[in-house]
Amino acid sequence: MREMTEYSYRVVYLPRGMPRDDARRLLADHAEYGQWELARLWLYADGSRKATLRRQVIRPAKTMMPRFRP
Repeated sequence: MREMTEYSYRVVYLPRGMPRDDARRLLADHAEYGQWELARLWLYADGSRKATLRRQVIRPAKTMMPRFRP
């Protein structure tokens, strides 16, 4: 059976005065250096934006510890 992928989320608010190129650069930096991907982007009527970023949670696999005999 396959496990569901877990994600962690981060919400970034971009003010209405921020130029599109600056917003793109900010989101690209999050993607490149923080391994985030864009999950959703809302554009509001006043020109502000709300971006939801996500990245996969990687959990280490459980291993069996060897038993030591005295």
